Amino acid sequence: MTWRLLVKPLSAEKKKVVVFDENANRVGEVELPTVFQVPVRGDLIRRAFLAAFTSRLQPKGRDPLAGKRTTAYSWGVGYGLARVPRNPNGRARFVVSARGGHAAFPPRPERVLKEEINRKENAMAIASALAATSIVDLVKRRGHIFNVESLPIVLADSVEEVVDSAKKARELLVKLGLWSDVERSREGTGIRAGKGKMRGRRYVEPKSILFIVSSIDKPIAKALRNLPGVDVATPGTLSVLHLAPGGVPGRLAVFTKRALEEIGKKFEVVVF
Repeated sequence: MTWRLLVKPLSAEKKKVVVFDENANRVGEVELPTVFQVPVRGDLIRRAFLAAFTSRLQPKGRDPLAGKRTTAYSWGVGYGLARVPRNPNGRARFVVSARGGHAAFPPRPERVLKEEINRKENAMAIASALAATSIVDLVKRRGHIFNVESLPIVLADSVEEVVDSAKKARELLVKLGLWSDVERSREGTGIRAGKGKMRGRRYVEPKSILFIVSSIDKPIAKALRNLPGVDVATPGTLSVLHLAPGGVPGRLAVFTKRALEEIGKKFEVVVF
């Protein structure tokens, strides 16, 4: 699906970036698509992130009859006791203040958890988050550590096939000057505070590099999947969750040349 966006660009000229091969050698230049000239809208990115994040939440709630399955009844007046439902032995039941009674305001499964967003607004947020990946100051503000002259990093299409192991992926990132960000994620990984550690969310891992490749079936996708904090996406599955984790734009991103071309076709930006 192609999105047609009408925007006022940040600059009149398109930005050019260097294309690297599997040895981090410069093999040419490529012009970034117009989508990378879209103004960065932090408010829109935040809304789109919350919409995408809350759509994954599962509704939960109490049994409507929890704490209410009892034959207790109120004795009425004249006993010097509160007029709450009671068992024959005098034990209070049903009410909120009684042991075994129902909860005061329990979570309900019909509660609306998802935040809605218009499709065009969501597309604009993704385009805005893509543009943020090319701004060095925003990427550094997110806490990423790297040693490159310009962003984003673009790799030749051959890299998708040549880099087929974690060892080769590490060597490539070292040569590109990006491995320090993976180490930052590894050092920042720790045990989560609270009960989440007992519910399958034991560790907290900072986000590192985002690789956008042409297909998830390429060897490079399997080579990168176990590196700390590294995510792999395709132009078809790219979302604000990838580009702006936590709703904060400026993720350190690496594109393959083919994936960059597909993104340019997906977002048709009309300049005014």
